[in-house]
Amino acid sequence: MNLRKGISPVIATVIIVAVALAIAIAVVGWIMGIWGAVTGGTEMLKIYPDSYINAAGNYIVLHIKNEGGGTAVIYKIEVSGLDTVSSLTTSNTEITSPGTLSSVTLSAGSEIYICGSISGATPGAVYTVRVYTKAGNVYTAQIQAK
Repeated sequence: MNLRKGISPVIATVIIVAVALAIAIAVVGWIMGIWGAVTGGTEMLKIYPDSYINAAGNYIVLHIKNEGGGTAVIYKIEVSGLDTVSSLTTSNTEITSPGTLSSVTLSAGSEIYICGSISGATPGAVYTVRVYTKAGNVYTAQIQAK
């Protein structure tokens, strides 16, 4: 007499397929960013090509848009070969005078100009600008000094 009991091979196959399908959906959702939208979204900054460094005036103007679903807090801007940008100010239109801000908050979908103090740029040179956010992201762009 056979007293061993267990689940049938058909039921075991159905369970394995269901678990594999659930894992596949979770991986695709993670890759496509579905979970980011559910948890409030993430920032995604775009630095426009009309950004520039004014070498004579010792300031930088960055035209930035947050194309993501979350708020971005920019806390540091670096220019390779120069220094960290300081004395930030923001506006909805182009500005040419640095201010007193140490960080900039950019809500989802908003677009602004950021102006900050930077010195030592050579007119005509191209510099790599790095924008750091509190979320741990770093956005880079090539900016030419005028």
